[in-house]
Amino acid sequence: MGIPESDMAPRAIDAKRQDEAHAGQAPERERRRWPRDVQPDNEAASPLAPVLEPLSFSTLKLAPEDQFTAWQAHVAPLVEVKLPDNKSPDDGFPADHTAWNLGGMLIVEQRAPAHSYMRSAAKLRSSSIDHWYVVLPHTGRSWTEVDRRVAEGQPGQLEIRSLGYPFRGRTTESESVFLYLPRDLFADAAGTLDVNNNSILSGNFANLLIDYINSIVTRLRNLTSEDLPRIVHATRSMIIACLAPPAEHAAAAEQLASVALMERARRYVQNNLDAARLTPDSMCRALGVSRSRLYQLFEPSGGVLHYIQSRRLLAAHLALSDPADSRRIVEIAEAFGFSSAANFSRAFSKEFGYSPREGRRTMVLPHPAHSVSPGEHEKASSFEDWLKALGR
Repeated sequence: MGIPESDMAPRAIDAKRQDEAHAGQAPERERRRWPRDVQPDNEAASPLAPVLEPLSFSTLKLAPEDQFTAWQAHVAPLVEVKLPDNKSPDDGFPADHTAWNLGGMLIVEQRAPAHSYMRSAAKLRSSSIDHWYVVLPHTGRSWTEVDRRVAEGQPGQLEIRSLGYPFRGRTTESESVFLYLPRDLFADAAGTLDVNNNSILSGNFANLLIDYINSIVTRLRNLTSEDLPRIVHATRSMIIACLAPPAEHAAAAEQLASVALMERARRYVQNNLDAARLTPDSMCRALGVSRSRLYQLFEPSGGVLHYIQSRRLLAAHLALSDPADSRRIVEIAEAFGFSSAANFSRAFSKEFGYSPREGRRTMVLPHPAHSVSPGEHEKASSFEDWLKALGR
């Protein structure tokens, strides 16, 4: 008995499909699902080239007796360093410092013998660098004091600290990764960071950030221009997440509000240093607070008027030390609210320990942050230049 023709047709089609599959061919209908014209586009797209070049410094090739002096000069924009009491410069100071500039963040890999360090109030008065920095030690231990509170650093723990406040400390021989981030990057969370200055970060977010930092460091030589802003933004977000206080901590929330208000006040003063009427009354109106609240806020800084004068003196010092600023000393004094040259000279000498004329002749200070072109960034050839340009 023969097979009906209606049954043969499906079997014949199935057999044909099996033959095509064994022969490495796809049915015509399947071929039309994957158009051939996408291939040229994929071939034309080429990956971006790596963009980072490290800035390396090492004392290893120097004579042992010259190594520590060279290291002191290299880190001078940040801290003053000293050897332990039982060490002599003749013993040598083998150290390495490799910096990577991501535009909105500097990453530094550092190896150094035991030493002590200090960022003094005097250094702060002559510097506008107030970045935040995060330390991830891989080996060694450190002890850093801010306002009589000591943070003990050890491998696998993150420390966060501000260069806008005095501090001092000591470290054993260590290898660490440092992240330097401009203060303005955290403008909307400045209070959160200030409350946690000189803290050890802990918890799940801190562990995630440690893993993230380590993964970035291993890939620095392969990062592209498109990667850099994303990495900076992700790092910023993770730091804030590490520091965010629990909502139920009412005392911490109140302190955070005070620090946030102080940050607003600080910015108002900085943006109005040349205003003729920068007074406590004008600040109260701008900030929406009472005079008593304003005075309470600035009491740790020596008072509102003292703070305003200190910031005006620093701005005047920056102008005096600018070779491009040809104004006379009296003109600079008047521009920053000083009624007479004599008053300015007395206040300046008291603040810095030398006269305005000496400041103009001998000191060159960094300028406040401003926008610079990529070409200007390329001209920065030292670690100090990178620090000054960070966040501009």
